[in-house]
Amino acid sequence: MEEVNESRTISVDVSNEMRTSYLNYAMSVIVSRALPDVRDGLKPVHRRILFDMFEMGLRANTSFKKCARIVGDVLGKYHPHGDASVYDALVRLAQDFSLRYPVVNPQGNFGSIDGDPAAAMRYTEAKMSRIGEEMLQDIQKETVNFGPNYDDSMQEPTVLPASFPFLLANGSSGIAVGMATNMAPHNLQEICDAISAVIDNPDITIDELMEHIKGPDFPSGGIICGLQGIKDAFMTGRGKIVVRSVYEIETSERDHDQIVFTEIPYQVNKADLVKKIDDLRKDGAIPMISVVRDESDRKGIRIVVELKVGAEPMVVLNQLFARTALQSNFNVNNLALVQGRPQMLTLKDMLVYYIRHREEVVTRRTQFDLRKAQERAHILRGLKIGLDNIDEVIQIIKDSADNAIAADRLVSRFGLDQIQAQAIIDMKLGRLSHLETSKILEELADLEQKIAYYQEVLSDEGKILKLVQSEVRALPSSLVPKDRRLTKIAREELGQSTLEDFIKDEQVVVLISNKGFAKRIRAEEYEAHGRAGKGTRTTKLQDGDFVNHMFVAFTHEYVMFVTNAGKAYYTKVFEIPEASKTAKGTSIKNILQLETTEKITSIISFKEFSEDHYLMMATRDGVVKKVSLNNFVNAKVRGIRALFLDEGDELLSCDLIQEGDEVMLITKLGRGLRFRQDNVRAMGRASRGVRGIRLLANDQVAGLLKVDSTKRILMITENGQGKQVNFDSFTVHGRGTQGQKIYRLGGKASFIVGVLSVDDENDVVCATLMGQTLRVHVNAISIQGRNAAGVKVVSMKFAGDSIVAIASTERDDEEEVEIPEQAPVEIEGIVDEDEEEDDIPVEDDVPATEPSDNE
Repeated sequence: MEEVNESRTISVDVSNEMRTSYLNYAMSVIVSRALPDVRDGLKPVHRRILFDMFEMGLRANTSFKKCARIVGDVLGKYHPHGDASVYDALVRLAQDFSLRYPVVNPQGNFGSIDGDPAAAMRYTEAKMSRIGEEMLQDIQKETVNFGPNYDDSMQEPTVLPASFPFLLANGSSGIAVGMATNMAPHNLQEICDAISAVIDNPDITIDELMEHIKGPDFPSGGIICGLQGIKDAFMTGRGKIVVRSVYEIETSERDHDQIVFTEIPYQVNKADLVKKIDDLRKDGAIPMISVVRDESDRKGIRIVVELKVGAEPMVVLNQLFARTALQSNFNVNNLALVQGRPQMLTLKDMLVYYIRHREEVVTRRTQFDLRKAQERAHILRGLKIGLDNIDEVIQIIKDSADNAIAADRLVSRFGLDQIQAQAIIDMKLGRLSHLETSKILEELADLEQKIAYYQEVLSDEGKILKLVQSEVRALPSSLVPKDRRLTKIAREELGQSTLEDFIKDEQVVVLISNKGFAKRIRAEEYEAHGRAGKGTRTTKLQDGDFVNHMFVAFTHEYVMFVTNAGKAYYTKVFEIPEASKTAKGTSIKNILQLETTEKITSIISFKEFSEDHYLMMATRDGVVKKVSLNNFVNAKVRGIRALFLDEGDELLSCDLIQEGDEVMLITKLGRGLRFRQDNVRAMGRASRGVRGIRLLANDQVAGLLKVDSTKRILMITENGQGKQVNFDSFTVHGRGTQGQKIYRLGGKASFIVGVLSVDDENDVVCATLMGQTLRVHVNAISIQGRNAAGVKVVSMKFAGDSIVAIASTERDDEEEVEIPEQAPVEIEGIVDEDEEEDDIPVEDDVPATEPSDNE
């Protein structure tokens, strides 16, 4: 027997197979699962649920049925997927906090705005609401196309007649493959007015439509802030709509102010919201909150935020809006299926497509009614002929052997067709009475009028549209007669009323600890002391933490945080929580979205972003870079890249400069280089920078200062020594040189901790490793030469303590203590031994490890 060796292996191109399979899957998700049809606004699962409930007879005026029965019926007939997907969709169709106009009437636990899930479907019951019935109105009149179900055993509608504008009224949300939809709900009365206006004027503009549809109308209420987001969404299909909670300020029984929220933004989980507010209270991020309570019941939402004595309600309120979902963005993305294809839709597009759908439905319904009326009239005309010749008809029937012969004889005798003849034969003898005969004639006359009307309507598209218009206008009064707009709209944009309006613009000191705790303290809380005083505690330190950053600014200014990783973040000063002197502060990670390894190395403040101002940056290894401040407008709390660093280097210091400025780089081992800022060209954010100063062995950059002839350079060492030096003591050198000596180190002073640009109107605030702070008048610190060793500025209270950070603030004229004797290390007028090397130019051949002028 000959053996047959047939291979069962099929060779395919894997890339083509993957591409084809994924595309098929993606289109299936887009068309058959995630996106709504623009005509009835439903996804397939919702359409199947409503159609199945219609077939089961679950009308608004009937009894409820178990949801398990509905789900099982849908699964078996139309939707061969998991029961959870069907039940979740059914639950959402019944939730009045999810849908502006629910199409299912629920009975039982269908979930809550707190995120509680619905009870199991064996416990809950449902039926269609009046609005749900309206979605299927006239479906039995061949108004929509039907197609086979999943096993080709039954027919299901491809779209519902939808006399109720579901998509506009309830919106939709869904995530497909590579695209998503998020459509807002609107008020039914406004929608119907807009549909009527489009029918009256097909060339109507979006601005004119906005006179009818004011904006989204969310089931949870709230206040929409500003019209721009609404207009963007209506004109382009995309827009950011800012929604705020509705609140009242009341007085509690303890005479404390309390903020009561009665409406929250759409799709916000109330339980999570209350927990977030309480977490902010516990963390001290909003310290003026005393208690948070959820007093909501079936009558409505009531979230009570009780304040401490002396708290400013509007300040707390705006902090809550900034930090919680009490103010949320609804990002409109009007994506829906148009003839089976995803399309971004404007407001007018959605109205026009709905009108076209209703026009087709009304046309097909009228054609169906016309056909049925003509069929009935045709039979009645035959009955009329039979009644007019009743005696002869009876005789023909009596003389015929059977009904078939009788029908044929009636057809040939009176010119009838088989349908009319059969109707005469089937007519009961009781119809021969005078009254019944009159009814037949009246019915025929009525049908002839209807036929004429239907033919007239079908002959004129304008009359079809008028019919659509009249039906749409009747919807609000018949479905929701007491409906009112739930979401208010404030015409003013949010930017016109911000938290700044409720914050006093005052000078504060910002402290950030080594472990990332931040706080702000009013500058006047620092008591001015004489030079060498002991100071006061400003931070309650724990687990070896210490203050390593200080900054003085006004509360309305921007604060930009630049990290050692070369990223820039910014916030407003008032957004940093205020705390007492002894409080440790709030974690900076609650304010900025810092990465785990990032440390803040420089903080600057400014009033506004400007193209005329630049951020000059300096790294520990002497690299400098200049970037326009306007390039950082999108940084915010998420941060953006400011500088690409070489391996092992880190960003050390920054300052704001503009055209004509000069800057100085000062190193830890006492070298200073003054050069013009235009020696460093402006670069983009994604670049490395260029060499700023040539460092000697083991030296590092200590700070970067902008040259100001009205100010002086103040330097403090780690052991509390310090001095001032005039900027004029240094000449301008080329970028990339070694600079000149600026501080003579030796003895107990090993390196410079920080440098400041100051004048007699400033105080300097020093912070130590163990949390000690001291405020000293700048004019109490000696102005010395470049080669001097300085004087004692700070006396450490604790053994082993050292200076870790310094900052300047406005002068506070308090009585000073006695100035101690100057240290004997100050030397004036001595020529620097290294002066001959002060102006060494940069080499032409820069090694690969050194930064060059190339970005």
